Formats: sequence, C-alpha cells, structure tokens
Amino acid sequence: MMPFELLLALFVFALIASITPGPNNLMLMASGTNFGLKRTLPHMAGVTVGFTLMIVLVGLGLAKIFDLFPVALLALKGVSAVYLLYLAWKIANAAPPPDAALEASTGKPFSFLQAAAFQWVNPKAWAMALTAISAYTLPEHPFISLAIMAGVFAGISLFSTSTWAVMGTQVRRFLHSPLRLRIFNIAASLLLVATLWPILTSGGLAAH
Repeated sequence: MMPFELLLALFVFALIASITPGPNNLMLMASGTNFGLKRTLPHMAGVTVGFTLMIVLVGLGLAKIFDLFPVALLALKGVSAVYLLYLAWKIANAAPPPDAALEASTGKPFSFLQAAAFQWVNPKAWAMALTAISAYTLPEHPFISLAIMAGVFAGISLFSTSTWAVMGTQVRRFLHSPLRLRIFNIAASLLLVATLWPILTSGGLAAH
C-alpha cells in the first residue's frame, strides 16, 4: 500500500533519526559502559517498545491535543528539560565499582518501564514521531501507513539501541580506572544536557 520510494524515504529517515546521538542513545552508551550489556537489555527493550507505542498513539490522534491546547506543549517542554537535567546529574555522579566488578554492581540501570515511559518526555522522540506521522502517512490508507511506520521504527530501534549499548561496552574496556570512568560519565552527562538545545531554542518539539 505504500509506494517503494516513500517506504525507502521512511527507512532512511528512521535510520538517521534513530542512530544519531540523542538522549536515548547517550544514556544507552553510558549504561553499557557502567553496567554492561546484559543489565542494559531491559533499557534497550523499553526504548524500542516505548517509542513504537508512541508512534501508534501519536498517529491515532494524540498530536491533535497540542493543536487544541498549546499550553500542553509548553508544559511538556518544561518537564522534558527538568527531567533530562536530573538524568544528566545522575550519570555525572554515577559511581560504579572498577571494571572487574561492574556486572555485580548494585547500581540500577534503567528498567524496561522506566525506559518506555521516558519516551514521553524525550524531545527527540517527539520530534521523530511528529515528523514521521506528518510526512509519511498516506491519507487514503492512514492505518496501514501507521502500521508500516511502527514496524520500520521498531526494527531500526532494535539496531540502534544495540549499537549504542555495545559501543558503551567497548568503551568500558578503556575505563579501567575510577578517574577515567568519572571523566566519561561527566562527558556523557554534558552531552545529554546539550540535547536540551532544541527544547530551549525552538518553538516546538518538531525541530531537531
């Protein structure tokens, strides 16, 4: 039901939007570094399922709420900014044990439900969902278009989350000392804060 050219464009958009740095990917890399791949799996699954659900609900009309109640968008931006600052602080102050004991760490990576819920205050996730729905929905086949979009993003999200988490585990090999790990966590937290720029400088969430 979706022309090949449009499907290809959707795939390219989903790949670029999903694989580029953003709150999800930076936190996955930090989690892979601090907790290892196994303990990051629920976080990865939560991102994929949570964002796929967002695509479906936005496509079914949730975005219209922002048109009817602009203050809801402003409130979402405020909550997103505050929560991302909180997460950045947690990453910067993470103090897992040295490399050999990372898997037995008592630290707590994101759970499945936390990662899924985070999508609703993630500005990049909103930008991706709103842009995809507005650009790739076929008016004559809205539900089929939505199903295709959800499937494409789910598959690419699995690839993207795995890539960033594995990158974190590879970085972990070079962070044998607490000082290096501390520097990495601070750098990751600063990059996460930098993702607030679109929230603070744009009129909406649709700008990357």
